[in-house]
Amino acid sequence: MAKSSEDRKAPRIGVVTVSYGSESVLPAFLESIPKASAEPVKTVVADNRPEFGATERVTNLADADYLPMPTNLGYGTAMNAAISALPEEVEWVLISNPDVVLSKGCIDTLLQVAEADPQIASIGPAVLNADGSTYPSARAVPSIRTGVGHAMFVNLWPGNPWSRKYLVDSDTSPTARDAGWLSGSCLLVRRSCFQEVGGFDEGYFMYFEDVDLGYRFGLRGWVNRYEPTAKVTHSGAHSTTSTSASAARMIAEHHRSAKRFIAKKYSGRVLWPLRVALTIGLNSRSAILSRRVRKAKR
Repeated sequence: MAKSSEDRKAPRIGVVTVSYGSESVLPAFLESIPKASAEPVKTVVADNRPEFGATERVTNLADADYLPMPTNLGYGTAMNAAISALPEEVEWVLISNPDVVLSKGCIDTLLQVAEADPQIASIGPAVLNADGSTYPSARAVPSIRTGVGHAMFVNLWPGNPWSRKYLVDSDTSPTARDAGWLSGSCLLVRRSCFQEVGGFDEGYFMYFEDVDLGYRFGLRGWVNRYEPTAKVTHSGAHSTTSTSASAARMIAEHHRSAKRFIAKKYSGRVLWPLRVALTIGLNSRSAILSRRVRKAKR
């Protein structure tokens, strides 16, 4: 049966983001989307803090779809809901933080590279910081050696070899390449692959959802590709760590997510002693960093 003109116009590209009091940065993100894609795009904004109404007003002004969440169930849960709300015709989904600005043609570039290789499940741009430096957004999946070394020494010895290997620094290697995982601050995913692995693991409230997603893509034999000719700017202006209490909560949540990922990657009875040792180490590090933050903000 022939498709109607309305069906033919249905976009095959979707853009999703999650807001949590992000109304100050959201307009710039939404305004950057039309210039990033020559094709029509369907945009959905999930709101984890809908009671204030500001995000809804900003979203409506941009002619995007507003999706209020019943309560703050976490980043991954809201992202999954936003992606599910996209029309069935959408084949590619740009997942992004709301404090990102897309460069002209960014989505076009990512899409062109991804469609040329059916093994690509996700593709990420170069993520620029507000000062123009490049954020290391394409990284290796943390192993016992690199993950523990990075966690233990990154604050004391930033240039340590474990952190260098883990971060796969984009500044020193600005070339297209495969990565273990791509930063969830901005990446384009093939929707069929995303759905096949079950989307984001909603057991993470925040942090490590992107690590976990890239890892599961890799287990299926798919590729996470870094494509630095496409660029976005991540302002980092939207922060939830304005007080010592909130900063400590974020530290605790980060370490809780790290423990969840370790438990998934190193599952099985034989690896139980290793999981226990790593959990003790992460708990200790979380407590030390939380105390340091509280003391610094007094």
